[in-house]
Amino acid sequence: MKHILVIEDDSAILRGLKDNLEFEHYKVSTAMNGETGYSLIRQLKPDLVILDLMLPSMSGYEVCRKVREEGGKVPILILTARGEEVDKVFGLNMGADDYMTKPFSVREILARIQAILRRTANAKTGPLPDEIRFDDVMVDFRRFEARKGGRTLEMSRKEFGVLRLLAAREGEVVTREDLLDEVWGYDRYPTTRTVDNHIALLRSKIEADPAQPRRLITIRGVGYKLFLGA
Repeated sequence: MKHILVIEDDSAILRGLKDNLEFEHYKVSTAMNGETGYSLIRQLKPDLVILDLMLPSMSGYEVCRKVREEGGKVPILILTARGEEVDKVFGLNMGADDYMTKPFSVREILARIQAILRRTANAKTGPLPDEIRFDDVMVDFRRFEARKGGRTLEMSRKEFGVLRLLAAREGEVVTREDLLDEVWGYDRYPTTRTVDNHIALLRSKIEADPAQPRRLITIRGVGYKLFLGA
């Protein structure tokens, strides 16, 4: 579950964002002034920050500047009533990743958040492999070919996509949401159950004993890991 920190001094906007983000299954923390927000960024290490510019105790500009000067890489979406181009440019030059002007639609801000998180996930993912081999399994992602013990495995493009992303992040937990984002695309969200069904199909094809998998492991309540080594 992705963790979003909202730093906003308008209580109505703050409450609305929190409710809508939680409805979309994000974990949400909040702050109503810049000083508290800055402390929470360092303390909680969220996956994304929604940051108002006009804040008490420390401005959003200052929060953004300090985070970037300290080497913080957390994505920052600036949210402000200011609409002048110079303010947008100044905020982006401070290190913000995107900029939205109030009033805004919930649908648009959710799309912006998903896009930023998707770019962040892409940056963390290593190069997508062209081929993987383990046990008696060979998968060629360029040709969409797979074999086990010399026998051809029938796999869908989505199954190839899921396996390739897991292989690129071998040994790391990949969440169901990340798999949906990367393989299905965030603007055509099926349910997380779709991911579980594809994992079950993959296990039936690549595992020696699908009931007791050694390669494709479930991390309960989070996602999946792929192990290719001995």
